[in-house]
Amino acid sequence: MVGWLIALTQLLGILSAIRAIMQARTAQGAVAWAVALISFPYVALPLFWIFGESKFQGYVIARRRNLAQANPIAKDAYRLLIERDLLASTEYAGALPFERLAKLPFTTGNDAELLIDGDATFASIFAGIERARHYVLVQFYILRDDEIGHALQERLLERAWNGVRVYVLYDEIGSHDLSRSCIKRMRDGGITVQSFHTVGGRANRFQINFRNHRKIVVVDGHTAWVGGLNVGDEYLGRDPAIGYWRDTHLCVEGPVVQTVQVSFMEDWHWATEEILTLNWDPRPAASGARRAILCLPSGPADELETCTLFFIAAINQATSRLWIASPYFVPDEQFITALQLAALRGVEVRILFPERSDNFLINLSNWSYLDEMEEVGIAVYRYRRGFMHQKVTVIDDDYCTIGTANFDNRSFRLNFEVTMGIADREFSTQVRRMLENDFAQAHRITAADLRARSFPFRFAVRAARLAAPVQ
Repeated sequence: MVGWLIALTQLLGILSAIRAIMQARTAQGAVAWAVALISFPYVALPLFWIFGESKFQGYVIARRRNLAQANPIAKDAYRLLIERDLLASTEYAGALPFERLAKLPFTTGNDAELLIDGDATFASIFAGIERARHYVLVQFYILRDDEIGHALQERLLERAWNGVRVYVLYDEIGSHDLSRSCIKRMRDGGITVQSFHTVGGRANRFQINFRNHRKIVVVDGHTAWVGGLNVGDEYLGRDPAIGYWRDTHLCVEGPVVQTVQVSFMEDWHWATEEILTLNWDPRPAASGARRAILCLPSGPADELETCTLFFIAAINQATSRLWIASPYFVPDEQFITALQLAALRGVEVRILFPERSDNFLINLSNWSYLDEMEEVGIAVYRYRRGFMHQKVTVIDDDYCTIGTANFDNRSFRLNFEVTMGIADREFSTQVRRMLENDFAQAHRITAADLRARSFPFRFAVRAARLAAPVQ
């Protein structure tokens, strides 16, 4: 009996190795899984079943069905964008690859407000919710029932009590400690609450490796919030173990909001099989601003590696400045190459990540890039004041991005993310000045700093780099 069990395990290991080779997104991942599954199938098999899938099965089918059902709405919205002169493709020459990746257009007639840190972000979101008259869409990776979570719930319950439709979508892994009593309280108050259902579909039932990392709020189809902050007291610096929390969010008004709610609609449809009745009448921002903005949803259900290609394209377009702020900076070789080429073109490349990280392995991996960065003149900084969690880039003088995607394999390939690309000089200047303040709170590190550390530390850094594909 034991012999048969051993033989079966070895056979499953070989079959799973073949599947890994055929389906893995990267050669490194395929080799790592194949070697582990053949050499140590007793350990590797359950890990592969949980973490090994590179595609989120079923979502793409649901997406196509969803879009087919909503197609008349989408066509009408696109027609209105043209009629109202709200398409920005002709204003931004580099728009085409980004639009093709997003499958959504760059729109103009938008306004944007830069929200720095938790107090400003939640004040803006709460004020927007209080103005809602028809519906509120809320989506977060982490949703807690703490002080700020309770404040959000109270405002949503008040709106629901006044007849506003409220939909709340959360990731069940990120929000694993969200209590049933909290969910029941919201549902009893008229709020429709739903988990993203990461394990939905036969092929995904063991796959806890995929996460819906998006943070979105939409009010009435005319105002939206996207950025780095989840709903938890730590995001306001209230966790004494973490201390000050540095983050960035974005509030947008105008036709781009319609494209943000497309992302929510697709996720909601996956979780519930329901098509929401929403406002699809794109209108310019009341302020009269004409900022060109693109919403780029990305995730493991995409046919292409949308997030990867988006940031590679952004790096390749840089001609003078490329600043990247990310709490988790673990790029693969293609990103290292793109960053090096940018520096060799004469672009000023700066990388900013936190000195204190909530992930020990990633904190070690950060050090491993110093030699490759420094040899072409890329400057690397570690943010010293508390924990920096923002996901922001500045490209030249006219372009910037704010979103939910980190600079790591998980965001590029495994998470559902959303990134806002803004092609506007005045707003990009605001973001650049914000990052200048952040760099003033940071110190530059070099390869000499790494060489000065002990051998055990330097070895741990190199070992951590080997695990980059799974960080």
